Amino acid sequence: MSTAPARTARLTAATAPAGALLHHRTLTPADTGIVHLGLGNFHRAHQAVYTAAALAREDGPWGVLGVAGRATGVADALRAQDLRYTVAELSPDGLRCTIPAVHTGVLVAAREPEPVQRALAAPGTRVISLTVTEHGYTYSPRTGGLDLDHPGIQADLRGNRTAPQTTLGRIVRALQERAATHAAPVTVLSCDNLVGNGDHTRRLVQEFIDRLPGEEGEEVGAWMAAGNLTFPNTMVDRIVPATTDAERSAVAEALGLRDEVPAPAEPFSMWVLEDRFAASRPAWEAGDALFTDDVEPYELLKVRLLNGTHSLIAYLGALAGCDTIPQSTAQPFVTEAARAVLWKEYLPSLIVPDDVDLDAYVAQLFTRWANSALGHRTRQVGSDGSVKLRQRIPDPALLQLRAGRMPHHLALTVAAYLCCLAPAAGFDPGEHAAAMADPARDRLAALRTRAGGGPSFATAVLNDGLLGDELPEHPAFAARIGEFIDLIHTRGTRAAAAEAAGSA
Repeated sequence: MSTAPARTARLTAATAPAGALLHHRTLTPADTGIVHLGLGNFHRAHQAVYTAAALAREDGPWGVLGVAGRATGVADALRAQDLRYTVAELSPDGLRCTIPAVHTGVLVAAREPEPVQRALAAPGTRVISLTVTEHGYTYSPRTGGLDLDHPGIQADLRGNRTAPQTTLGRIVRALQERAATHAAPVTVLSCDNLVGNGDHTRRLVQEFIDRLPGEEGEEVGAWMAAGNLTFPNTMVDRIVPATTDAERSAVAEALGLRDEVPAPAEPFSMWVLEDRFAASRPAWEAGDALFTDDVEPYELLKVRLLNGTHSLIAYLGALAGCDTIPQSTAQPFVTEAARAVLWKEYLPSLIVPDDVDLDAYVAQLFTRWANSALGHRTRQVGSDGSVKLRQRIPDPALLQLRAGRMPHHLALTVAAYLCCLAPAAGFDPGEHAAAMADPARDRLAALRTRAGGGPSFATAVLNDGLLGDELPEHPAFAARIGEFIDLIHTRGTRAAAAEAAGSA
């Protein structure tokens, strides 16, 4: 797994250099106040870092029990390293290594379901947080509600209380136990890139409870209604790519220690939260987290300007043979398209928060995307587009269409995505597009097979509900997407981007 020499000592509690530790408290399992579902790099390079800053400021029961869903690699490596790992901040200026040291344990839900449920229901657990990616919420993009066709949801609703298969099942079954034992209030804190992520999670949890058989949900429903549970909305922002041997080698050279699971990240980090916690919380403001009564303006700024533009960069870049986002933004036609969609089509749909300097924010975005040391891959950013684009495209596109303007670059974004995921026969989108993971890939391929040219394919996709219920009412938008699809297939991404620029 590692490219570090075998003789290099491994990172552990005993070997961790004091100068790299973000706090110097000794945590035990008794100090667990947060159970976090999702043990991937984003949690370990974002929320864990803010929690370390909170512990550096003041003591408190804010150790984190990290729970992986099914994959065992990170959990097993962390156990072998006494729960220590490195956050490797990468920039053209160099590498900065820090060690959060906030975890009090790690579990794998599929392997250790009962300990996970006990931890979620434990009286000392004040926050249940989660980074499970958009599709980890097992909801239907078409309805916004539970995906009732998902076998895990079906099993969990039938009464799988001790070993739930889904994130929602784990949360609800733990809430039932908390209600039955009159446990202390708890906050469920989504840290995923979902618009209104707290509200979204609350709706799904409530629907799950409402669908429980018989009177099974009544007790937990009453417990929730009594104010024992909150779901704050949050906005999270940090580019955190997948770990490669390059990061393992860089950390080994910098620390003189072997870390099998470093979390690479950009230097930039931002976290905005509603201060609505059912119980106490860590002093995350010590790490510059911002607490506000209204997260939505910050959230939409990020979801549209950063994430929406990021998607276009990823799809155009992948189709042009670019492995990484920096390679993609180095292409002038990609940067021109990115600036156009950001300024002309996403920005008019936003109210910029008063404390945000827009010009500086946008300049910083392009600096972040050009961070060649980070090497964020187009295939990673482009994955799960069927879930992501539904949150990013419809409202800005509808705003333009209702005003009588065609959002050419939003249409280009959708076209490039469809060319990556469901190319026409005889068109090779390249290895980076082929490597994108997406739950809708097979469905899109089937629509592609039945369709004729690009416009009919785009119309079929919109009518299938990929981007919600309202865009099918604008056939000119589907036609424009289809024109870009055909142009990409026949003349390439540069020609399609030039057409969008000339039409805008």
